Amino acid sequence: MPTRSKPSASATSGWHRQPIVWLGVMVFGASLAGCVWMIMLGARHADTPVDAPHAVFGVPSSTHEHRGAKP
Repeated sequence: MPTRSKPSASATSGWHRQPIVWLGVMVFGASLAGCVWMIMLGARHADTPVDAPHAVFGVPSSTHEHRGAKP
């Protein structure tokens, strides 16, 4: 009966040689970059108050300062 030799780990079987791993890493990196970009974009451009007489979808149309809140 022939003896089985221990299979050696070849260079082609490493995780870094699998294209699906790199695709997953790239999609994850792109989603993180998109989140950071959206946060920076939102911080750069301020929201302007909506000129509406009442709350729009339950959200006030102006800030507390515009309503004449007393300090």
